[in-house]
Formats: sequence, C-alpha cells, structure tokens
Amino acid sequence: MTETPASNGGPVKAYKNLDFLESPAARSIRVQCELTEPFHRLRRHGVYNTVVFFGSARIKPVSVAKTAAEKLSARYYEAARELAKVMTEWSFKIEEPKHRYFVCSGGGPGIMEASNRGATEAGGKTVGLGISLPFEQSNNAYITDELDFEFHYFFVRKYWFTYLAKALVVFPGGFGTMDELFENLTLVQTRKIQKKLPVVLFGSEFWQDVINFDNLVKWGVISEQDLELFKVFDSVVDAHRYLVAEINKLHMVYHNHQSQLPGPIL
Repeated sequence: MTETPASNGGPVKAYKNLDFLESPAARSIRVQCELTEPFHRLRRHGVYNTVVFFGSARIKPVSVAKTAAEKLSARYYEAARELAKVMTEWSFKIEEPKHRYFVCSGGGPGIMEASNRGATEAGGKTVGLGISLPFEQSNNAYITDELDFEFHYFFVRKYWFTYLAKALVVFPGGFGTMDELFENLTLVQTRKIQKKLPVVLFGSEFWQDVINFDNLVKWGVISEQDLELFKVFDSVVDAHRYLVAEINKLHMVYHNHQSQLPGPIL
C-alpha cells in the first residue's frame, strides 16, 4: 500500500489518505461510511418512511418489449409504475411531511426504474439504493438527485432497504429479488424486525408458477401461519387499497417508534 502525498509535500492525515481508505485495512471504515452518510442525507431531505419496490432489472416497458419473455413480463413494469404513482399521490395527502412515505427502489432498470418513474410522474421525491456491479448500467434517471445512492456492500444496502421500510412490494424477479424477499420474510418471521411490515407479492401467475409456498408447509419447513406474512395481488387497485389500509392502521406505532430512535439501528 502506497501513501497519498499531502499537497504541501508533508505527511497526509489518515482520513485524507485515499490509498489507506481504499485498502482492505480500512474496510470497516468504509462500511461505517455506508451506514452513516445515508442516514444523515435521508434525514436532511425528510425521508423517514419508505415503501420499497423489489423486482427484476430485466423487465422492460411494453413499448420496447420484443421477445416473448419480455412481452410476458412487460405488464409488470406498467403495474409497478402505476402503483408507485398512486402510492405517491396518496402520500401527498398526509398533512405532516415527516409522516409521508417515499417510493424506494434498488436504483437500477426494470421494475426499479418503473417504480421510481411512477413516483416521479406523481411529482414526488423518490429514493434509489443502487449497487455497483460490473455488468449492469448505472442508476435509472427517475431517482431524485439528492436521494440517489450507490453502495459497494450488499449487506449495508439491504440494511437501508429494511430500516426505513413500512411496506414491501415484490414484483417478479430473479436471484436478487428472491434474496431480498426471503431475507425480509425471515426477519419478520424471527421477529428481528420489531415493526409490522406488510409484504405484497404482485402477480399471482408468476409467484404460483415459480414458488409453491403451500409445499413448504406440506414438508414442514415453515408453518401454515407463515403464509400470513405476505399477500398476493394482481390488481394495482387492490394492492394500493391493502397497502394504504395497513399503513393507516399501523402508522402511529411506526411514528412513535421512530421518535425513540437516536440513530441508524433496527
């Protein structure tokens, strides 16, 4: 490891030494930065509550879908866009700005783009928690500039998805989407998440085709009660109605809980 020289040719302060900060020895410092900087930036811009949208980066809008698979899944892009829009419009009706809800995505294309796009079309601010990957494009263009993040560490990014989330909406997706879904279901199941967290799976045709949740009960690896941890919807209207009802029912608990939080902890 080399040492970054100071501008005056003298010794450089440790916190300005980029060679050190980018080295394995400083990994814990970089993790702390990804935990701490988003907390203060989100608070500065009034983001205390999010509705998180998960889903595939590969799903395209109807207008550009070409292959059979793209056309099959394109309807979910439009559904995510519309649901994010109506959730943002509903949030504007909440009188206290601190109690409003911001659409949050993983920052990339596909369903992530659709949700940020819908929130933007409604005139709202929207959060993108991006991740640096070698094979995907940069964050989508619909994220509010001040709320556009790029993480290096997957586990810290996951933390920020969950910390502010008051509901999750999971659209069809691949490994990454399944990872986020099952991790959050596990946190709720094991009560590592203290708050009530409504989880919506959108698109019964996809979910029934890909995952047989009933067979998890049949084989005894989850309980029948665990099937109540999520709801499946095919309609934007029905999903919106459910999310609003659950958030309205629980929001006073959420806000009372928030007032006791001194910093970024679950």
